[in-house]
Amino acid sequence: MNEVEHLYAVSAVLLFLKMFAISLFQGYHRIGKRTFKTPEDAALVGQKAAAEELPQVQRAAKAWRNDLENIPIFFALATAYVWVNASPSLAPWLFLGFTAARYLHTMFYLSALQPWRTIAYGVGIVCLFAMCAMIIAALL
Repeated sequence: MNEVEHLYAVSAVLLFLKMFAISLFQGYHRIGKRTFKTPEDAALVGQKAAAEELPQVQRAAKAWRNDLENIPIFFALATAYVWVNASPSLAPWLFLGFTAARYLHTMFYLSALQPWRTIAYGVGIVCLFAMCAMIIAALL
């Protein structure tokens, strides 16, 4: 396995762990407050279903949806990056930069910190566009 493939694998595992952590965050708040919107989940702890999700759970769901808009694009571009043998020297910056930006975005989202959330999002987007440029350069 070459270094770029190694970085891709590391990024994939780290992004999975980050998304799983969002699920744990939601579960922590639901279980800790014994508040569930789904009737069968509420019944499991002897409660009635809540009218709406807890604010922390709602915020985590929004962070999760944002991941679902961005991380699949990263995987597609990173796969193409590996296939076309794009710049190995930039791969650590782009792959791990994107991954770090997504971690920061989630932490800032869950903590309601602006403008830091938008800055982290922007760093991730810059990484994606730079990956596009490197892929195109490798193809030419």
